[in-house]
Amino acid sequence: MLTMVVRAFGIPELRKKLLFTLGVIVLFRFGQILPSPGVDTAAVRQCLGGARGGLVDMVQLFSGGAMLKLSVFALGVMPYITASIIMQLMAVLIPRLEALRKEGQNGQAKITQYTRYLTVALAVLNATTVVALARGGALFPGCSRQVLYDTSLFGVSVLVVVLVAGSCMVMWLGEKITEKGIGTGMSILILTQVVAVFPSYMSNLFVMSPFATVVILVSGLFLVAAVVFMEQAQRRVPVQYAKRMVGRRMYGGTNTYIPLKVNQAGIVPVIFTSSLLSIPTLVGGQVPWISQYLAGDHPLYMLGYSLLIVGFAYFYVSITFNPMEVADNMKRYGGFVPGIRPGRPTAEYLGFVLSRLTAPGALYLGVLALVPLVAFALLRDPSTQQNFPFGGTSVLIMVGVGLETVKQIEAQLQQRAYEGLLR
Repeated sequence: MLTMVVRAFGIPELRKKLLFTLGVIVLFRFGQILPSPGVDTAAVRQCLGGARGGLVDMVQLFSGGAMLKLSVFALGVMPYITASIIMQLMAVLIPRLEALRKEGQNGQAKITQYTRYLTVALAVLNATTVVALARGGALFPGCSRQVLYDTSLFGVSVLVVVLVAGSCMVMWLGEKITEKGIGTGMSILILTQVVAVFPSYMSNLFVMSPFATVVILVSGLFLVAAVVFMEQAQRRVPVQYAKRMVGRRMYGGTNTYIPLKVNQAGIVPVIFTSSLLSIPTLVGGQVPWISQYLAGDHPLYMLGYSLLIVGFAYFYVSITFNPMEVADNMKRYGGFVPGIRPGRPTAEYLGFVLSRLTAPGALYLGVLALVPLVAFALLRDPSTQQNFPFGGTSVLIMVGVGLETVKQIEAQLQQRAYEGLLR
């Protein structure tokens, strides 16, 4: 790994991309610690010190600790991520979006523009909700201090505008990383958010009981190894291309494969389910008889959480991978799966293989998301209720995005090596 980084910095073009990405990350973190106008930072620190619970920890994780601090980049990448997921779902329901997706680069540009508009709308909704909770004192249950200096309509409106502008700036930074840096911009930024709070999570190991510390460290090592194994696992469907004459040249006659990952859905089902459950959890906190069922260690909450992840994983895979479209493209270029007739039989075979892979992949996501909740219930250690360092979601984000980024760096290094050899 270190050798690869040294080689990457030795190539001027790659060095420029890496430094640009690091610079954007620094700017992003600065915006996450920069307080918004009209926010009492001392009151926020005091209230945040006593805030614990499933919703608080989830919000802290997906915002890099910025949401509850009401910083300029408090909303983080969540509005854009949610808008992207919604646009993918809408492409199944709206024929116009499906036609745009098939138009190539021009159609994708229009879909990206629609995603930006939806991001702004979601940012307005999220910012208004967060500021309203902060104004009413419900953002930190159990804390009586007022976190806003000015609770008038003008002061609240300024704060909402700042948060929305910060969300638009984050969206722009993510797109710039994708365009001029290394890796996928939004994935890099969400990785930055998770890594930003991970050291504070790890510091809680020093205040836990020795038994809890040993159990968490050992389970964390096994969890990371399991996530790496599952993220790398794939089923390679063999594909052969028949030879064909185009003009005076012979094409085809090659063997390749279609890589179908076990976790084809990635982190999307966990993020979408967490966002979906945050609404009833927030409302339930105001109703005592409902809040007991929405606690993180309640069996009903665990069951509903895991079932939603599994169900959405199946749904997301079904809309992002179209076996019929893949089979038609293979048939168009003379490709076929050995032993399977081209066309509909190939599509049915790919659908069968994908459904068999999605079952363990969805179960893996559901179990992974339950790791911190089960740990809370089994250890019964009050200190573990603060921040669990090896949450399944955080490990999945760090490992998944890290592996994908390393693969892109390796691919560019290999491309530069081939170019040098040709010269």
